[in-house]
Amino acid sequence: MTRLMQGVYLTRHGGPDALEWREDIPVPVPGPGQVLVRVAAAGVNNTDINTRVGWYSPDVTGATDAVDQEVDAGGWGGALVFPRVQGGDLCGIVEEADPDAGFSPGQRVTCPINLPRPRPGNPQGFIALGSEIDGAFAQYCLVAAGDLYDVTASPLSDAEIAAIPCAFGTAENLLTRAGVTAGHKVLITGASGGVGLAAVQLAALRGASVWGVTSPAKAEVVRAQGAAETFDRCAPLPRDMFDIVIDVVGGPAWPGLILALKPGGHYAVSGAIAGPMVEADLRDIYLRDITIHGCTHQAPEVFDRIVTLINEGRIKPLISKTYPLRDIATAQEDFQSKALPGKLVLIP
Repeated sequence: MTRLMQGVYLTRHGGPDALEWREDIPVPVPGPGQVLVRVAAAGVNNTDINTRVGWYSPDVTGATDAVDQEVDAGGWGGALVFPRVQGGDLCGIVEEADPDAGFSPGQRVTCPINLPRPRPGNPQGFIALGSEIDGAFAQYCLVAAGDLYDVTASPLSDAEIAAIPCAFGTAENLLTRAGVTAGHKVLITGASGGVGLAAVQLAALRGASVWGVTSPAKAEVVRAQGAAETFDRCAPLPRDMFDIVIDVVGGPAWPGLILALKPGGHYAVSGAIAGPMVEADLRDIYLRDITIHGCTHQAPEVFDRIVTLINEGRIKPLISKTYPLRDIATAQEDFQSKALPGKLVLIP
């Protein structure tokens, strides 16, 4: 007899009405090398909303455009198979596992959102949890054993661990690709959001001096996470001040971020919440020897470091609010309002 579970189906690309609460979703059955995880908590992320609206389609430039038009290939890897259970941030408990998978029932686990799948011609290939495969917005989630990490020893709560994979994995990847180390002056945009606050915390752990771009109302939150100082997101930035810029915002302010770098500086990007289309004066880039890093693929050692920090209790995400999973539309609306700093988390 097929076991059933509660969860949220994404039925098509579109607005919140594309999300459907269901109580008759079949519980997946683990095969060779797979683990069935009972979801304890799942984070809310931009990437889940972007996937819902089809923002990753090459023909879409903004969230409003995506909702208003037909989208055929709006997932990370192109066209999605509907219905899809989204949810890229997972903390859960092992329910069942293939005997050779290396996991036992009762272990607490998590995994990165971007799961490496290198292939000939694309060594940086990956699939995304909640996009190419079903994710954490249900009572159970099926994950390959090789993608899971044991976090049973961590002093963090289930909700805190669920707030980490996307935000801290993305932030650590940005810092790694840009080469952030002790003594660097680092500017972080969107500093009060999930990725931004994670980047502030992780850059400070590396010994860097950190400045954040945020609203005045959230400046103290950013400083509390390790920033030396903040800039108002509407104010002009100083020129030639920073070794590295970590950007998840993009949009009209982009030229100022390039000019804020010292000659020879590094700019790393992994988001575009203010808009993906930017204007550039190439002279400000090549005459000043600026290096630009696009950061999506995460090497396994990036998340390895995050899991070590999780289990040692050396990182701690700021969670502003938790919601029952069936209130996902409200949670995503609150997330998009940007009124709350840090992370929002769903509880099945």
